[in-house]
Amino acid sequence: METQIVTRSQELIELEDKYGAHNYHPLPVVLEKGEGVFLWDVEGKRYFDFLSAYSAVNQGHCHPKIIGALKEQAGKLTLTSRAFYNNRLGPYEKYITEYFGYDKVLPMNSGAEADETALKLCRRWAYDKKGIPENKAKIVVCEGNFHGRTITIISMSTDPDSFKGYGPYTPGFEIVPYNDIDGLSNALEDPNVAGFLVEPIQGEAGVYVPEDGYLKKAYDLCKAKNVLFIADEVQTGIARTGKLLACAHEGVRPDILILGKALSGGVMPVSAVLADDEIMLVIKPGEHGSTFGGNPLACAVAVAALEVVREENLAERAEELGDIFRSELKKIDNPMIELVRGKGLLNAIVIKPTNGKKAWDVCLKMAENGLLAKPTHEHIIRFAPPLVISREQIYEALEIIKKSIEEVYNA
Repeated sequence: METQIVTRSQELIELEDKYGAHNYHPLPVVLEKGEGVFLWDVEGKRYFDFLSAYSAVNQGHCHPKIIGALKEQAGKLTLTSRAFYNNRLGPYEKYITEYFGYDKVLPMNSGAEADETALKLCRRWAYDKKGIPENKAKIVVCEGNFHGRTITIISMSTDPDSFKGYGPYTPGFEIVPYNDIDGLSNALEDPNVAGFLVEPIQGEAGVYVPEDGYLKKAYDLCKAKNVLFIADEVQTGIARTGKLLACAHEGVRPDILILGKALSGGVMPVSAVLADDEIMLVIKPGEHGSTFGGNPLACAVAVAALEVVREENLAERAEELGDIFRSELKKIDNPMIELVRGKGLLNAIVIKPTNGKKAWDVCLKMAENGLLAKPTHEHIIRFAPPLVISREQIYEALEIIKKSIEEVYNA
């Protein structure tokens, strides 16, 4: 009788399957260690990380400076709530507002919380400043958007996986096509429109990069109609696309800026909403908050994470290496690759299903060959390595990608 050997990975996967909610479909890889651009599984196999926790780990896994700040602060004070002042929040608020050029910051934890905060700010501004009648404010959003998974946020989603079966939905949103200035212009004719919420590049939609000039034209339309331009840079911000913010590629300064993910270097949940006084001060004490938002530990970690971005020139590195990465991807001659797109080190390939093989199969083969990436929408593979990756590592990863696609195609 043959004895079946159960690996540690299989044991851990079965534990998750038995005791955890089935709301994710991970690749069958169980990770236990990360450093820089690499991850190791419980069997000791090393992988290139080309997902970066959906761009939360821009500074690389376990960056020593960020971990050092975490350890130092964790031994002193982690949480007070906002019922009291703490010695880390004020300096952090000064640092981040000067870093991004805004009057005020409202600290939160997750990206979804930050998006919800921006929506509340926009609506309150609409009533207090723009004079829209109470409960009539509308916020324009884009098809294909992904801003999180709260009830309000899925109410603006066009992805059935996000919204189906969770109604009734929150009203007050108008959906227009992404990368369509005429559609936005028509929507802004409604005097009750208070804001336009947009991802500069749609990440979850498959790294959908709009046409050059789209963001600037959208911003100008908003200014002409006294509508707030709200940029969700949770995934595209913090140097990922080759600029500190993706909006900076077109010289756009959002009225409300939403940040998260890499704001902590992937060490803990930290998010932020930035705006000037006219917008931010419409919310008064007791009207919005979070027990953990602005906690001393988060403040220390976020300052260190932002310092790393500047000190290591991660935006410039993303721009330079992103150009190389896309150029080399486009040289791969394989019928499975339909399209290569992206900006900086946020890139994707569109996979044409061949011989019954899809993007998922390519990702499984890449994992087998030592590189981790994940499909989105079944036919798109997103590539977003930590920004600390070197030129040599980019080329090594490209060889794995090319080899894996060829092996899947020829199987």
